[in-house]
Amino acid sequence: MATSTSVAAPVPTPLSDTAPAWEDLVTAALLGTDRRPPPGSVTGRPAPSALLDAAAAETVRRRAGLRPGRAATRPEPAPADPRPTLPAPAARRLALLLADRAGTGGTGRRGTAPDLVELLPQWLAAANAHGYAPPAEALPALLDAARGRTDLRPAALRFAGPRALWLARLNPEWRFALRAAPGGDAALPRPEETGRIEKLWQEGLFAERVALLASLRSRAPDTARALLESTWSTERAEDRLMFLDSLRAGLGERDEPFLEAALTDRSRNVRATAAELLSALPGSALAARMAVRAGACVAVDHTGDTPTLVVEAPHVCDAEMERDGVAPKAPSGRGERSWWLGQLVEAAPLTAWPARLGGRTPERIVALPVADDWLGELHAAWCRAAVRQRDAAWSRALLGPPSAPGAGGPGAVSLAERAKLLATLPVGERAEWVAGFIAAHGLSEAFQLLGVCAVPWAAPLGRAVVDALNIARDAGSYPWSFSGVMGLAERCLDPSEASRLDALLAVPDEPEDASPGAGGYWAEAFQRLGRTLRLRAVMARELGGGPS
Repeated sequence: MATSTSVAAPVPTPLSDTAPAWEDLVTAALLGTDRRPPPGSVTGRPAPSALLDAAAAETVRRRAGLRPGRAATRPEPAPADPRPTLPAPAARRLALLLADRAGTGGTGRRGTAPDLVELLPQWLAAANAHGYAPPAEALPALLDAARGRTDLRPAALRFAGPRALWLARLNPEWRFALRAAPGGDAALPRPEETGRIEKLWQEGLFAERVALLASLRSRAPDTARALLESTWSTERAEDRLMFLDSLRAGLGERDEPFLEAALTDRSRNVRATAAELLSALPGSALAARMAVRAGACVAVDHTGDTPTLVVEAPHVCDAEMERDGVAPKAPSGRGERSWWLGQLVEAAPLTAWPARLGGRTPERIVALPVADDWLGELHAAWCRAAVRQRDAAWSRALLGPPSAPGAGGPGAVSLAERAKLLATLPVGERAEWVAGFIAAHGLSEAFQLLGVCAVPWAAPLGRAVVDALNIARDAGSYPWSFSGVMGLAERCLDPSEASRLDALLAVPDEPEDASPGAGGYWAEAFQRLGRTLRLRAVMARELGGGPS
């Protein structure tokens, strides 16, 4: 090898204990070669050059002299994913959705381009509906996306499949996948595999036991309950609460004996959850006890000109009421008697009230006046009961017509309560009711109600939303106050509605009292909505869900 005329070529140094130590070379460099000659330097050579030569030789020595580390155990190959491969166009679309990091840039205006980040959850739901498996090269980005967005995790991990769990065991940053889907449903034993079930239940981690119980509950509810009963007395209180919550899926009459026994559990939270589950079974003994207690508090008074409901709230919360899940201590600012009454009415079966109140239908009961300012408390408790018992007839009565004035309706105390009641109705009826509400009241109070409607929105609901947005634009309304509804429309409107938006893309003439620049914003928003709907249609075709 050629060498410089001013610096001699380094002399190879045997890899032995006589070679200069790296620490000595560092010391010489720090103190200066005039104060500390480099170790092992050759007489007559410039000290700085000798130091650099020695450092170079020692560097080679240190690298070459490392003992080879013990070879790690080669990981088992990733499990096979039996699902069909994602079509190539859909795979390219997935890569774009995962790579997109679009934002507003702090300007408050999103422009006319679709927001790909917000379309990813919908794309994942559609891919899962088709049963596709992701390309292997997309798994790291998919896991990173799920790590950053907890709302994505259920759909993302279901789509990622068993190979994502294999990867998660190799990267600590993806360990959340093991907690969210321990072992994956494919790895969980089937109901007939009693040996594997028993082994996992006795030896598995808590998250694995929760997943096992949930999986069994969806397939064999009685087997899941029997498994829980077998170790119930030895479980920790916080674990008992989590396990008990899994019984919500497939809850039925056969669960009543176990839940009735749980009413005497030493944990207050466990007792309360058991009582809540029993009250969701209208035929349970607890529901019957609550019906007697609640019925004793509410009656019809016929002495006046108009039949009126009169309420006599409990004066004491006795031990039997506490055992059945009534919390004795009222929250701050709440009266004890009204607190006890609300819990009794909420837990009583709604089917008992017509017989108690003169054979009246739910609509006629809700329409009765209530004496002494008890109406709000009574109706709020009936609302909670209708949601808990999934009683559509009572939900309709408490919702009232969508054109009813105000946000409360005859029985609901808030829009949030109305949204919960709507969730108990059939999908088509739900969309029709919200469409009527928007037609009567506009969009300013409809955001929560739209959130419980099935996607894509039914045609009447979609038309009602677009019409209301158009009315708000023509009225010169402040445009940013509708950004939430516009975002929902981008994700929930049927893509076939895109053609109806073409007439709304131009910048309208702004009324004198309109917000400055509102017309331009509305035009951008409608352009973005139309482009997003067309993109969703393309995505559906790429996944095989629409005409090519």
